[in-house]
Amino acid sequence: ARKIGESKASFADDHRPRLADVTAPGTGFRPIVWAGIMIATFQQFVGINIIFYYGETLWKLAGVSESVALERNIISGIVSIAAVLAALLLIDKIGRKPLLMIGSIGMGVTLAAMTWAFSGAATDAAGNLSLSNSAGWTALVAANLYVIFFNFSWGPVMWVLLGEMFPNQMRGSALAVAGFAQWGANFLVVQAFPPMAKGLGLSGTYAFYTVAAFISFFLVKSLIKETKGKELEERAGWTAPAAAGDAEVETTKLG
Repeated sequence: ARKIGESKASFADDHRPRLADVTAPGTGFRPIVWAGIMIATFQQFVGINIIFYYGETLWKLAGVSESVALERNIISGIVSIAAVLAALLLIDKIGRKPLLMIGSIGMGVTLAAMTWAFSGAATDAAGNLSLSNSAGWTALVAANLYVIFFNFSWGPVMWVLLGEMFPNQMRGSALAVAGFAQWGANFLVVQAFPPMAKGLGLSGTYAFYTVAAFISFFLVKSLIKETKGKELEERAGWTAPAAAGDAEVETTKLG
């Protein structure tokens, strides 16, 4: 009964989600909302959708035919689904924060391998990108391992974490802000890829994603508090108000 009362107390009867729930003077948003925004945007800054869009091209660079490239790209997608299922099975055993940190390291290493592979790329007479056999297979294997690491961690776990880290009083508004940031980052990364690939080359572009992946490790380590095994309002750091009225939100400590 006490727990039910605490949960009910975290909602105000007449409260409706509003932007004011997540804003703070001087910083724009509350610290916990900034943490959610950073996690949401870095999920895209590691370049995952670029890999999804150009997966078939990587198989071609490895020297296989177009039909085989498409077939292997489909197989890669099936393996990615298996990685998501594995994450869902392990998320309550390992925890949200460790899975994200494992994913960051795995993505950083595999993206670094892709950066190396594309650093030796040449252009043939027709203007098509060409890799040596060893570099092509390195890029191919690294790209698929990268997708597996992403789908084992940042793909599903970020959304679970965002659903748990915000207090009830601001959850709807905070999720809307984080979701908007995630889709905005997605649009920015996809639109920036062609000019980045042209100006920096694929090696320089993947180097950017590599740096973003390693930065994401330290963001999770410093900004995110583990939510595994904790009650809803304990996860969010909410404390019940002493008097009637809107619930108070404690956001002074995130990590």
